[in-house]
This record gives sequence, C-alpha cells and structure tokens, in this order.
Amino acid sequence: MEARAGLRALSLSGRAPRGRCWALPTALLCLYGFFASLRPSEPFLTRYLLGPDKNLTETQVFNEIYPVWTYSYLVLLFPVFLATDYLRYKPVILLQGLSLIVTWFMLLYAQGLLAIQFLEFFYGLVTATEIAYYSYIYSIVDLNLYQKVTSYCRSATLVGYTVGSICGQVLVSVANWSLFSLNVISLTSVSVAFATAWFLPMPQKSLFFHHVLRSQVTREMKVLDCKNGAVIQDDPALKRVPGWEDIESKVPLNAEEHSAETQEQKVDISKVLRELWRDFLQCYSSRPMLCWSVWWAFSTCGYFQVINYTQGLWEMVLPSQRFEIYNGGVEAVSTLLGAVAVFAVGYIKVSWATWGEVALALFSLLIAAAVYVMDTIRNIWVCYASYVIFRIVYMLLITIATFQIATNLTMERYALVFGINTFIALALQTLLTLIVVDSSGLGLNIFTQFMIYASYFAAISLVFLVSGIYSVMKNYRRQEEMPSRSTTSPP
Repeated sequence: MEARAGLRALSLSGRAPRGRCWALPTALLCLYGFFASLRPSEPFLTRYLLGPDKNLTETQVFNEIYPVWTYSYLVLLFPVFLATDYLRYKPVILLQGLSLIVTWFMLLYAQGLLAIQFLEFFYGLVTATEIAYYSYIYSIVDLNLYQKVTSYCRSATLVGYTVGSICGQVLVSVANWSLFSLNVISLTSVSVAFATAWFLPMPQKSLFFHHVLRSQVTREMKVLDCKNGAVIQDDPALKRVPGWEDIESKVPLNAEEHSAETQEQKVDISKVLRELWRDFLQCYSSRPMLCWSVWWAFSTCGYFQVINYTQGLWEMVLPSQRFEIYNGGVEAVSTLLGAVAVFAVGYIKVSWATWGEVALALFSLLIAAAVYVMDTIRNIWVCYASYVIFRIVYMLLITIATFQIATNLTMERYALVFGINTFIALALQTLLTLIVVDSSGLGLNIFTQFMIYASYFAAISLVFLVSGIYSVMKNYRRQEEMPSRSTTSPP
C-alpha cells in the first residue's frame, strides 16, 4: 500500500513541475525568437545584393538567386517536419540558429553567384526549421497554457522583426550606416539567439514519435490512483490500455524505471506514418476543412511570392542607389498594423460557416487590387501603402483560417494539417517560380511577374465567390425546408 501511495505521489509530482516551471522555457524561447527575428539588414537585402558589396545584376538576383530559397524550402520541409518531432524540437531549434549564423556570415563575406545561391539554401533551411520554434513549447507546458504561451512566442518574433526594421531604417536614414554594418548587427543578434537556445530544456515528449508510450504510462498511473480510491476524471482511453483490469499486478512499483524503460523502446516509424495518413484522410474529408485549407495553401503561395519579390519591385520603381528608401519603416508599420488586425479577429462576430467563403472571396479580391496597384502605379509611396494593405489583409485572413481549421482538431492533427497546407503552398510556389521567375523558365521581368500575381489572387477570389454563393444559397434553402417539414410532420 505504501509503495502504491508513493507511486501515486510520483505521478502527481511528475506533472506539477510543468505547471509551475513553464515561465523559464517560455522566456528563453521568446528571447530566442526575439533575437532570431532582430535582423535590421533584412528590409534592405535586395539593395545590398545589387550594390557594390556584392555587385550582382538584377537578373541574377531575381531570376537565379531568390528562386533557390523556394526550392530548398520545399525539399527540406517534410524531412524537417518529421525530424523535428523525432528529435524532440531542441536540436532542430539549434540547427535553425546555426543556419542563421551561416546565412549572415555568408552574406557578409561570400562573393559570386554560386556562393549567394548556397546562402539562399541555408536560408531555406532557416524557414523550414521554424516549425520547431512554434511547436517546442507545446511539449513543455500544460494544455491549459497553450493559448497564452503561443501568444507570447508569436509576439516575441513580431516585436523582434519590428524593432529590427525600425533600427535598420533609423541607422540607414539618420546615422548613415552602411548596409554591411547592418549585416554585422544581424549576425550578432542571431548569434545571441543561437547561444540562448542551448539553455532550453530538452523536452521528454513530442506530438507523434514520443507521445503514445509516455501517455500510456500516465494512464496506467491514473488507473492505479483509481484503484487506491483517488478521485480522478473519467478517461475513456484507460480502457484501451492493455490489461487495465489487472493493472495492479502489471504496473511496476518503481515507476521511474518503467518510464525510462518505456522511453528506450524503439519508435515504430512506419506505424507513425500510417497514423499520419489515416489522420490526413479524416481531416480533409470535411468540406469546411478542405475549403479553408485550399484557401490557406493557394493564398500562402501568392503571399510568399509577393513578399519575396516586393523589394525588387520597389528597387525598379525607385532605385535605392540614387534615392532614399524607407523599406525598414514600411516593414515595421505593416507588421504592427497586421498584429493589430490579428488581435481584432477575436472580437469579430461572424457566422464563418455561412459567410466564410464569401469573405475569403472579397478579401482575396482586395489583395489582388493591392498587388495590381503596386504593379501599375509606379509611385513608391503608393507601392508602400498597397504593400501595407496587402500584408494586413493576409494576416487577418490567415488568422481566421487558422482558427477555423484548429477549432475541431487535436494538436497532433493541427500540426499535420499545418504541415500539409504549407507543403502544398510551397509546391505551388515552386511551380510558379519555375515557370514565371526562374531564368530556365520564362524569366519574366518584375513588373510582369506582379501582374501575374494580381491575376492569381483575382482567380482565387472568383473561385471562392462562386463556391461561397452556392453555399449561402444551399444553407438558405435548408433553413426554408426545415419549417415546412416540421409543419407537415404528424403530431
């Protein structure tokens, strides 16, 4: 009896520290996110590559260098997604920090087309490993803290990016610093982020590969609590634990040894992949889920393209070698206003099940208009204003889409859907880049590219408008039929 009581105490004490000590890993992760995003040179990347430091041509930068990021991101995304979960996040965060250092070190000292293309590959690795930053904290804190820590971690990156953009603009416009010096600051910042990541505690679980075995131990402990008279909540999963009826004879008295032994068992990768495939089929069999996911994937593809080549458009509208530019200030303003729009989403009361597709259509049309104006009105201030509108609307819609997708999903399935949607977006972007941008394809100039991107968003708007009107009419007819059925039904 004493041993069983000790086991129960061990079970309860094993859960308590995560509730009490969530602040330290969250603070460390936020510090990492802040310094990893504090890169004052990033809004001036195109100007730096075209300038005397690298002396590259416009064709090399737009048609041969920037596409490498898209290709590498796509190739690395799926293996990094699996490796992040298998290695339990922290090693992949360290890999991201190291990749940031390599990227900015090469940005400072690498010369020539091939070297800068390798730099873009490492930056693709940086973006592919972002999933580790956003999912790490879920393996450390309790479920009731997910929303709070998610807001902290996302805010840290937004604040870091905004502060970096403002600092870059001030140092260039007021202090007249060189872009090389801004890259030195960026390298220093990402190095601090890399050093901070070493202090993150190593998670003991993950969503897919290190989840089932450890949760089984917890359930076995809960059953033992129940048999000893402890008051616990009912858990239907307990009945799926092998031999739960005779758990007293099967749970070792030394729970620590049992837990360690369980962790040492080999992970059945094929089983995990089969479960992922089954979850994939179940998730995308829902029409609302499919609708929001399709918009997510297609719009994110267009968003990546516009973001990647906006600096190039601005450079063509107003060459930075002859005029003062305000890229950093525009990035800061668009990020801040986008964050305000994201915050306001929580107060919008709309029946998204009914009007969601129509809203996606109208806002996608607004995005198309903003991109079209950027392309056709060759005024830098109009371009800046259109870009701000573009980012605000996208951040607003992607937040609504994320909420609609995540509402009825477990954390495991949400991670799967997020990964698949991003992969589809990158596959579409790769195809678009290969045809429109890459010098081995059409290799179109920047203005023609943006006309295609505007048409792309207009096509998305048209598809969702037709689908949305059909859904609204279908719901309206269903509501009309319900009263008639109730009146004709026998008493």
